[in-house]
Formats: sequence, C-alpha cells, structure tokens
Amino acid sequence: MSAPRPLRPIPPRPTRRLFSAVALSLTAALALSACGGDAEPTTSAASGTAAPSGGQKLSGKVIWADFGGPTNKARQTTYFDGFTGDTGVEVVSTVEEDALADTMLNGGAGDYDAMHVGLDYAYKYKDNILSRPAGATLDQQLPEDIRDKAWGTFLVGHAQGYLTSTFPNGGPQTWADFWDVKKFPGKRAWPGTPGSYDSTCEVALLADGVAPDQLYPLDLDRCTKKLNELRPNMVFYNAYPEIQQLIASGTAAVALGPSGQYAALRNGGQDITVSWNQAVVAPNVMVTPAKAPNPDNILALAEWMSDPQRQAEFAKLTGYGPGNPDAFQHMTKETLANIVTAPEHDKIVWQNSLARAEQRDALLAWYTGWLAQ
Repeated sequence: MSAPRPLRPIPPRPTRRLFSAVALSLTAALALSACGGDAEPTTSAASGTAAPSGGQKLSGKVIWADFGGPTNKARQTTYFDGFTGDTGVEVVSTVEEDALADTMLNGGAGDYDAMHVGLDYAYKYKDNILSRPAGATLDQQLPEDIRDKAWGTFLVGHAQGYLTSTFPNGGPQTWADFWDVKKFPGKRAWPGTPGSYDSTCEVALLADGVAPDQLYPLDLDRCTKKLNELRPNMVFYNAYPEIQQLIASGTAAVALGPSGQYAALRNGGQDITVSWNQAVVAPNVMVTPAKAPNPDNILALAEWMSDPQRQAEFAKLTGYGPGNPDAFQHMTKETLANIVTAPEHDKIVWQNSLARAEQRDALLAWYTGWLAQ
C-alpha cells in the first residue's frame, strides 16, 4: 500500500474517522468485559453523589459530544447511567460535529456541554473554556496549568506492537530498534493520512537519539530526514483497524499505532507483544465551552467522573489510562498490563501538549506534505 495523496487537509484534532476506527478495535474488549470474571469494582460499587458547587438540586439534561462507538458505550455504563440515577439529569450523547465544536471553542453559542478534544486544543482555546469550580477534583495526570479546564481525561499510548512469533528471540524495544530493519527485518505499519500524524515526529526524533526532555519544539526538518530513512520499509494504513490486518497477515512485522489495536489483536487470540519503552502518551480530554447551556449539570458530571473506581472500570473496558492516578489501585494486573500509564511502565514519554498547540498548524502542513511526496 502506498501513501495516499490527500485531497484536503484533515483537522489535527480527534476526528470521527479516527475514533470510529479505534472504537471498532474496542468491541471485543467490551464483549469480554460483559462476560464478567474480573474482580474490579463496577460502577455501582463507586460511592459519592454529584452536586453543583452551590448545592442546588440538579435537573434537566446535558449534551455530551464525543465520537461514539464502544468508548461512548463504556462511558454510558461506567458514568452516565449512575449519574442519571443519582441526580435525575439526563445525559444525551451525540456525535461531535467539527463545525459546531469549533464555533463553541471560539466563543460562540451552541448545544454542547462537553466536547472531546486533544489536550493541545484545550490549551489553544482555554480562554473560551469553562473553569472547574474551587474544590473540584482535578485530573492529576494533566499538567497543572490546564487541570482546571480539562477533565474526563483518557490517555492513549502510541506504541509499537508485533506478533511475538515474528521475533522469537526478542523484538524491538526502542524506536531506534523500530528503524533497524537489519536486526528486526520486515515492513513497518505507519499512519498514512494527514490527520493521523499522531506522535510520528516525536517517534522519529526519539529514534534519532533525541532525549525525551529535548523533543520540543519539534524539529520538523529533522523528523523528515529520519522518516525518509524508513520510508522504503513503511506500509501505510488509512484507518486504525488496518493495523490489525497488517500485523495478523504478516504484511507488516511491526506497527506504530494506538495500543488499543494490539489489545484487540490479543482479544482475538493473537499472541502480541507491545513495547512500552518510549511509548508516547497522548492526552485526550473533555472540555466545557464557556457558553455551555447547562453548566451546573456538566460540572457535576465532571466531578462524578473523577471517582477513581469509576475510572478504573472505564480503563478496564477501553484500555485507556485514567486521569486520576488513584484509579490504578482499583485495577487488576490484567488491566494494568494494557494501560500505557500504568505505574510499572516507567519508560514512557509524554507529549508536551502546550508545545504541540503552538506547532499545531505547522505539524499538519508538515505531515500532509511529507505524505504527498
């Protein structure tokens, strides 16, 4: 598969294509979870009652905008059903539309009370995002200067994965290993659409020997040079579930992609190895636009979702890391093994979302141009 020549730029924010694709990979995990047998607490075991900061009784609804699929289903069972039962507030889910989200992020009016964005968007539009009230439980896994603006955090890991049988004597561990096609032969599955530039530049720089604390601002020219070294050995995918096909078929020996794809392969019976060494953590969050029509309700839901037991349940269902680190205490070893930010994964690399926000337009233009070469 050759790299596509994009017809138009794709916004560098979570797109419906991206998260619908990820959603497909999580279906098996949700089905397995529904069968029981896991000792982790369920939503009903979590305690606490959400209430607005002023103590007034809640009523009405909130409009929740995300990208649907099993991730939304996990939120429904983990968060929304209990919140509605406790407060009477209906949570109405809708698939996020870019035009309306952009209007509200730029300070305009709209229907959304909560929107799913990358953390770089939270930084870029923080002046038009509602702050959490004093005393709110903030997501400690986020940088301190954005915690009062972003919530409902889930942490995605961009990692390398492969069939264990492909490298019986041990496979690649670092991104330098990923580039070493002599020691670890075979094609590399790689993002092939502009909107999925993900952590490609960070990965290239790490492979080129840049220290994690020296990654930003991203040197795009250096990224291009490093990517060009590997390009003859790349197989491009246009949607995330293609990673599973490329790995399972042997078309690609190793893939760069969100770790949920490897969990889906494992759930399908494949023996998969994921290297967490230098896996890049990409924070995704919910934000409340300043002109949200139901601010008391959505701020109460944000507090409800901060409960560590509920976050542990959500992590079990989705494979995403929690915003509240106390959630790790409520996870089994099996769940922790799939979570990029689990305490034992001590060699991960965090994206600098503030720096990425400052380079956002340049990143999209860079990757669009590189793919089109």
